[in-house]
Amino acid sequence: MARLDPRQAAFAQTLRALAFLLRYPDAEWRVHLDEVSDALRTSAVLGSARLERIEALLDSIRGADELEAEAAYVELFDRGRGTALHLFEHVHGDSRERGPAMLDLIATYEQAGLALNTDELPDHLTVLLEYASTQPREAAVALLGEVAHILQRIHGAVEKRGSAYAAVLAALLDVAGVDSAAPAQPPEPELDIDEAWQEPAAFDGCGNAGQQGAGQPQPVHVVRRAAAADSQAALNAAQGARA
Repeated sequence: MARLDPRQAAFAQTLRALAFLLRYPDAEWRVHLDEVSDALRTSAVLGSARLERIEALLDSIRGADELEAEAAYVELFDRGRGTALHLFEHVHGDSRERGPAMLDLIATYEQAGLALNTDELPDHLTVLLEYASTQPREAAVALLGEVAHILQRIHGAVEKRGSAYAAVLAALLDVAGVDSAAPAQPPEPELDIDEAWQEPAAFDGCGNAGQQGAGQPQPVHVVRRAAAADSQAALNAAQGARA
């Protein structure tokens, strides 16, 4: 049996540790804080300055009352879209596109031989990180790069609230090779609920933005939607090519 590359093992350990730190901080979670801290230091993937900031977060949680720590987590991550850890919340909001995207993500996990055994939805950041930790480093970094614009947005919102949890999001951006200090892309404007759920024109596909073409694969990626002007330009070019 081939031995796992030590660098790959350290990288996977770091992703799992960061995923753990973004979970709900109940009593069972608090028991493992020292182990997670040691894992991050021994893996040596993150820089010393980042590790110190993460340790400051852990110290603040250790010194807080258990109920206070839990309430602070809920207030930060479960109340408000800007800091939500559900990635599709930042991409699809409440539109019906979110459901098919969830199914596509579940299929991705299943193709890797993984099955969800958690109450979390498949687009929760902790679930995505657990999946990434099972992939080769290059693939995992590429995946984090795909969602980097969302991580930047969450990091900025968390930092704006003055929460030490920003250190964990910044660490993920470090791993993705993205500067955590760079300005995040602005969120897409939210559609009116009636507009978001408007039925598509006949033969225009199943999404409210329409498909690219009938019978063609429709991959789902965690990326920002193209601007309307870009889409119209592409349509005009295609029509000109057929003329």
